[in-house]
Amino acid sequence: MARRSPFEIGGFHVPPGTRRTVDMPVSVLSDHTPVNMSAHVIHGAEEGPTLFVSAAIHGDEVIGVEIARRLLRSRQFARLKGTLIVVPIVNTFGFLNHSRYLPDRRDLNRCFPGSEGGSLASRLAHLFMTEIVARSDLGIDLHSAAIHRTNMPQIRVSPKAQETLAYADAFGAPVVIRSGLREGSLRHEAQKAGVDILLYEAGEGLRFDEQSARVGVAGILRVMHALGMIPDDGVPVAEVVPVRASDSSWERAPAGGLLRAYKTTGEMVEEGDVLGIVADPFGEEEMELTASQAGLIIGRANLPIVNEGDALFHIARVVNSSEAEIRIESLHAQLEGAAMFDEDEII
Repeated sequence: MARRSPFEIGGFHVPPGTRRTVDMPVSVLSDHTPVNMSAHVIHGAEEGPTLFVSAAIHGDEVIGVEIARRLLRSRQFARLKGTLIVVPIVNTFGFLNHSRYLPDRRDLNRCFPGSEGGSLASRLAHLFMTEIVARSDLGIDLHSAAIHRTNMPQIRVSPKAQETLAYADAFGAPVVIRSGLREGSLRHEAQKAGVDILLYEAGEGLRFDEQSARVGVAGILRVMHALGMIPDDGVPVAEVVPVRASDSSWERAPAGGLLRAYKTTGEMVEEGDVLGIVADPFGEEEMELTASQAGLIIGRANLPIVNEGDALFHIARVVNSSEAEIRIESLHAQLEGAAMFDEDEII
């Protein structure tokens, strides 16, 4: 059998059966500190697909960085077929400053495909497209809610990506949402380039939580098994089929004041259910916030101080609410019953 060729990325060559962290120059800060986009490449000894896993496109979405770290410590890659590229921190500038954005206040996930001679965000997007996306067959992009909000673990996939929907189910997150593509986003431009992406949303900006990390690491390993990249030894089995959602919408604060939430993520609600109360600081006026549709709460605001019009509860419309409720309860039980991750044995 012919030996695989080395994997080329960022001007470096990674021989088959080896792994290496590659630093690709992005810019130099005003104090002359160099900034790189670093990717860890595991190039299997046998042929197979190329998968990329990326995190912190928004610099404050740190749960993805922890998932990437745990993934790279997994013991599943000794018999890897194909190539895994992991970029734990795409937006180094935002990550160092605990900020969603780049120094020029641009949202990197609205700047793809970028250009070699454009703004800082555009150059970073161009580097990611040419060095990571162009070398891959599939991607998993890790995100969280913004600060003061939280998302229950969920996978978002393009409505047109029929084949990728099977990988979304294999991931095993509680919810799979068919979500439209936004102009300038990584998903939009990658799909135009022929590379589909699963977008994993979980947790809160600038925070870790164990459930989001567990679901993320296990889900990536399941997708790799579905791709034929790793054997099933040690890959957690998804015991429940994810809930499918067709669309979602936000319920917004009817007035400014203090929010007392009655519902949280992972709960099913019916149209008209009271989600919470918004009261003024004197306790003289209280307004109910009710659900305008039935569905599953997949995200919510954590900050009790709200202004009129603030997005407070994110509700996804599911096909069969009673069946969905049973599945969500089973998934929660499965996660709670799983052993906590140990530093020396992630899975």
